Amino acid sequence: MKVMIVVTHLLGTGHLSRALTLGRAFVRAGHETFVVSGGMPAPQLDSAGMTLLGLPPLRSDGTDFTRLLTQSDEVADAAYLTSRETALVAALQSFAPDVLITELFPFGRRSLAAEFNAALVAAWNLPRRPVVLGSIRDILAPPSKVSKAERTEEIVCQYYDGILVHSDQSVVPLEVSWPVTDRLRSRLFYTGFVAPEAPVPHPDAVGDGEILVSAGGGSVGQPIFRAAIEAAQKMPNRRWRLLVGGQDARARIDQLSQLVGDAQVTLEPVRPDFRQMLPHAAASVSMCGYNTALDILQSGTPAVFIPFDDGKEVEQGLRGQSLSDLSAIDVLPSKSLNGDSLARAVASVMADGPRPVSAQGFDGAARSVEIAVNLREQTR
Repeated sequence: MKVMIVVTHLLGTGHLSRALTLGRAFVRAGHETFVVSGGMPAPQLDSAGMTLLGLPPLRSDGTDFTRLLTQSDEVADAAYLTSRETALVAALQSFAPDVLITELFPFGRRSLAAEFNAALVAAWNLPRRPVVLGSIRDILAPPSKVSKAERTEEIVCQYYDGILVHSDQSVVPLEVSWPVTDRLRSRLFYTGFVAPEAPVPHPDAVGDGEILVSAGGGSVGQPIFRAAIEAAQKMPNRRWRLLVGGQDARARIDQLSQLVGDAQVTLEPVRPDFRQMLPHAAASVSMCGYNTALDILQSGTPAVFIPFDDGKEVEQGLRGQSLSDLSAIDVLPSKSLNGDSLARAVASVMADGPRPVSAQGFDGAARSVEIAVNLREQTR
């Protein structure tokens, strides 16, 4: 079976990371997998076994997802966006997938609706129409207007055979963040949580006993890193390792290094072995994105979550609330973030000790493959 996954990450790399996890599950099941990525390059992510095509890349201007920038930080004009649409449609027509999966759209990425809609129309016009599936995380950005939810439902009902909801319905139903009508509910397939295999401890025990601070693969999280340096100065007997993401990581590291002084702080760009470092860490400090939250649950590492809430973002805050009752987890609102509060939170979760780790509930990628295969067989 030929599977095509279309994804554009605009701020961090979470959407691409989850799409690649899905892709690896299809590869393991013996399916030819083609991922089209429209975001900035993220070479630290694993695309082994897949064909990966990069469209002319885009990123958002911070949390303004209506203002799209090119790799040279220029506003993407109509010609640039048209070149993406043309490349995407050409790739789809050439590959002729049996299954087409769109990450987040139509529940998000409305600023890129033209290219996604063009791909959907092209898919339906292929000699043999593929099964079309949406792929969404547990918690979405709630629609700001009723009309947006209605338009999303219209697109789903017109083009999609199903929506893969990467959550456990008994834990986080889609209704937590999105209005679900009977018509939409009939197209939802809950897969469980999509995560890679549980992290295996690093063979070199990198990060052993350290406080591991991360903020995803995008150019965000500078307030977290600054607070972490202040907290490290208050905990001189513990080394803190800060992993800085984004295309401008080196420049941001240079800025942060001026604040370190004699604190026990290591500054470096994001690493592909981040997940292997987690089991060794004394604690993790991070935002509360989908992939990071699952990494923490799978590793059992004590964790302080600082949910991203810029630009009226509420997704990570809702996820943090759902995790806040677990042992060795603390949720620190960004408005309360400073060196003192972070040091106290880290000391508290370390005192609680590591959590028991369950292997259950993280097989959403394999379940997604099963759903796609079953739907494809039904259409033959």
